[in-house]
Amino acid sequence: MKYSIYSILILLSFNNTYAQGLDSNIVKTIDGTINETYKIITGEKGKNRNWEAFRLLFTDDAQLSVLRHDTSGKNITNTYTLEKFVRLGIKYYENDGFVEYPIKTIINEYNGIANVFQSYYAKELNYEEKGVNSFQLINDGKRWWIKSLLWTSDNNGIKIPEQLRK
Repeated sequence: MKYSIYSILILLSFNNTYAQGLDSNIVKTIDGTINETYKIITGEKGKNRNWEAFRLLFTDDAQLSVLRHDTSGKNITNTYTLEKFVRLGIKYYENDGFVEYPIKTIINEYNGIANVFQSYYAKELNYEEKGVNSFQLINDGKRWWIKSLLWTSDNNGIKIPEQLRK
């Protein structure tokens, strides 16, 4: 009896960890990996995100950067570690609500590396924008990992390039 209870507890623990993690089939493709980022960060105000699954999309040393444009035309870059971005995501995305979806995707892949340029639409509270995400990914022979993510918006009046429009 003692052995059966112990076995059941281990099995329940494993299933709970898997449910909180990430489906291994998602990260076998570039599209699956990228689309999962949108699925996780998008949600209504007050909706908890699966940040553990989000972390499993990125390498441990991944960087997430945004290129902003101030009113004088100066470009300002803010770069975050994965953990810093998750902390900000919990604070802003979950508290305020955030919606982002891709418009058009261009994938360039070679020998275990990939660059994904993807136009997007995003909305947070009363703020809406379109812009471009640039994902850099690596494949370890089993799956795709996001190594870095850089994005910028069209809020300075620069239109999204024709090849990234619908």
